[in-house]
Amino acid sequence: MSDDSLILINDAFSHHAHINQEKYNEDYHLSINDNEAFWAEKGKIIDWITPYKIVKNVSYKKPDIHIRWYEDGTLNVSANCIDRHLLTRANQTAIIWEGDNPSDSKKITYQELYHHVCRFANILKNMGVKKGDR
Repeated sequence: MSDDSLILINDAFSHHAHINQEKYNEDYHLSINDNEAFWAEKGKIIDWITPYKIVKNVSYKKPDIHIRWYEDGTLNVSANCIDRHLLTRANQTAIIWEGDNPSDSKKITYQELYHHVCRFANILKNMGVKKGDR
């Protein structure tokens, strides 16, 4: 069953959106026509410890099949996902966890998530895990 109805977005919602139809079309065309430039720009959305110079390194030829994105860059996932949001969003929900039972759910704020990550990092440090360990 298909419903081809067009649902219009109200102006108030549209005004606060991160993207509009014109920007979407521009991004879409860039992603098709200059894929590497598109992803080079999108890679700037996050904070890098060492910024990337190589956006993508792709080979589909056997035996060396590989797909690598931003391979020479270094980032801190925790800083990008948690730390940078603490100043302005500490009390906002970062994660909504839903259990198998619909009544079993939890909303975790950025501040709570930060607290739990710090506690777990200390546990790992106490076990002898060091920077660079995998």
